[in-house]
Amino acid sequence: MEKSYVSVFLLLVAISCALAAKDAGKKETKETKETTVKPKLPQTLSRGWGDQLIWTQTYEEALFRAKHSNKPLMIIHHLDDCPHSQALKKAFAESKDIQKLAEQFVLLNLVYETTDKNLSPDGQYVPRILFIDPSLTVRADITGRYSNRLYAYEPSDISLLYSNMQKAQKLLKTEL
Repeated sequence: MEKSYVSVFLLLVAISCALAAKDAGKKETKETKETTVKPKLPQTLSRGWGDQLIWTQTYEEALFRAKHSNKPLMIIHHLDDCPHSQALKKAFAESKDIQKLAEQFVLLNLVYETTDKNLSPDGQYVPRILFIDPSLTVRADITGRYSNRLYAYEPSDISLLYSNMQKAQKLLKTEL
């Protein structure tokens, strides 16, 4: 009688081990498929706006760096799923002139709103780009071409954005 219990017990152990190994093989195959189909790249602070540029992580860090490095701060408000933001990001990242000039700025891109109401003087829309000088003043005189969305830019406005970046640099040298 004992032999039959031991035999049944060993049979059940063998079956459960075989089933567990089979399930583990399926999981490995599933994980391998997902990895080969969609490799996850590490998220960088640039979020695609210029991987070679140095970006700050938080608004507070950006303000600190702008003040202590005596560089203007450029803040880009955008959303990952906004087609207008994606189009502007592509134009921004592909413009060699913009990328080169951006090295002279403290850079921050935000996919969320901050508690600082100075960063949404005319509303919370995306994409919008604001410039802040090292005295931590939002430059209301450096705007885009739209009267209802002062800080909005489109891909066709890339030359205006470049000009405004130059303006932020010039004002920095003449005013501070």
